[in-house]
Amino acid sequence: MKYKGYEAMVSVDDEQGIFHGEVINIRDVITFQGQSFSELKQAFIESVEDYLEFCAQREEEPDKPFSGRFVVRIDPELHKQIYIKAKQEGKSLNTWVSEKLSSGV
Repeated sequence: MKYKGYEAMVSVDDEQGIFHGEVINIRDVITFQGQSFSELKQAFIESVEDYLEFCAQREEEPDKPFSGRFVVRIDPELHKQIYIKAKQEGKSLNTWVSEKLSSGV
């Protein structure tokens, strides 16, 4: 499920007969639940809106969904080797690293 860039993962609690959801693409914790899909979806939207309102009231910037950018510090020699390998394969450093990370998950 997606809403305003926030993505949720949903699970089922068979014993209680309800769905549980959690926003997964931010570091803060946003959870919600419902007894039907429509109830779950509405709870998801309301939870995201509540979170955004809470942050606004506290004058804090809400945690935003992951941008797709992150910094990794590595040994300079490894950086050089990766750069050379990417060039040999006719790829940018970002493309080469992204392909390697994708194949590892």
